[in-house]
Amino acid sequence: MTEIDVLVIGGGPAGLAAAAAAREAGCENVLLLDRENALGGILKQCIHTGFGLHVFKEELTGPEYAQRAIDRVKALQVPVQCGTMVLDVTRERRVTAVSAEHGLQQISAKAVVLAMGCRERTRGALMIPGWRPAGVYTAGTAQRFVNLDGWMPGRRVVILGSGDIGLIMARRMTFEGAKVLACVELMPYSSGLTRNVVQCLDDFGIPLLLGHTVTEIHGRERVEGVTVAQVDAQRKPVPGTEQRFDCDTLLLSVGLIPENELAKAAGVELSAATAGPLVDEALQTSVPGVFACGNVLHVHDLVDFVTLESERAGQHAAAFARSPERMPAGGSLRVRDGAGVRGVVPQALCAERLQDSVTLMFRPAAVFREAAVVVRLGGQEVLRKKYRILTPGEMVDVAVPRERLERFAEARELTVEVVA
Repeated sequence: MTEIDVLVIGGGPAGLAAAAAAREAGCENVLLLDRENALGGILKQCIHTGFGLHVFKEELTGPEYAQRAIDRVKALQVPVQCGTMVLDVTRERRVTAVSAEHGLQQISAKAVVLAMGCRERTRGALMIPGWRPAGVYTAGTAQRFVNLDGWMPGRRVVILGSGDIGLIMARRMTFEGAKVLACVELMPYSSGLTRNVVQCLDDFGIPLLLGHTVTEIHGRERVEGVTVAQVDAQRKPVPGTEQRFDCDTLLLSVGLIPENELAKAAGVELSAATAGPLVDEALQTSVPGVFACGNVLHVHDLVDFVTLESERAGQHAAAFARSPERMPAGGSLRVRDGAGVRGVVPQALCAERLQDSVTLMFRPAAVFREAAVVVRLGGQEVLRKKYRILTPGEMVDVAVPRERLERFAEARELTVEVVA
């Protein structure tokens, strides 16, 4: 049994930031495990720019951003094991891992940081009628084929869903000579960043069909076309609105799912809204000493926010490893989603532990114009922040000062809502 103070699972931007922050917080015995053969996570295949504007104050590509995080970990001499698959995590923070180099390992950690990221939702979750022909890919898989392997998935493309990866692949496939016929979105708004809609679709004349979905995939050996139909308010196809697109490729950008099988094994409580762990202001889950950050906690829109959040997780994990009795899991103040809010994080607060303020992050449940985010504590308004526009594709963060929470020390529930 190997004894570790802080064990970080995942070598993407979240895990790298958490491991570095734990070491910088004074924890000498840190170990980072990653199942991939190289650090960097999904950033390795994100060769477009747009990363680093918040953290580094300059525009970087995904590999450039990842390399800076990797260099930071190397400079701090944090031990790393790549090609290592974590099989199990228990409530007692005993971790079982296996790798070709080290074989089967048993690790006992004082604190564990979950930073495994997320995976794409596949065709099996959509139940689209049709055969199982070649040519149906998730957008991330197509991105890997094009950017890392040098393979073109197809030449005539339809994209289902308007997530950021799908939008970016619309532009990327166009650059490589493919014809992107349309981006089809079920909801009446895009689920990606506005800048990606403009730069990846509008700038290339690619139509975005809002309130539409793919109702059938044609072709038996290879995709030959798809049928697209308009949907009603209940998201059901409207008869008579069908149109066929002759294509050889269908890319799916229909959502991301946090990789929380290990969290479930450890007995961590999960949120129905985010599909990630329930955490307190220290990013500690319901299991003492187990922390979560990055896309395994909730799907972010910008990697810069992943880094900043994960640094906090690493710092708190190091503090727990030193003095676990000072950081019980959870808090006396429950945080709830109000009207127009989906998936606020954290879900619990311990006001006594706060040093300055707490940042609440969430996604709007719809598009709101000239609206305000209102924070209520025990039914009393403690904070109001106005916005010109709020969209589900862009996360909202609201900082609530500690002194405002202390005014209603007897309250047991904090609610975040959008007021139009």
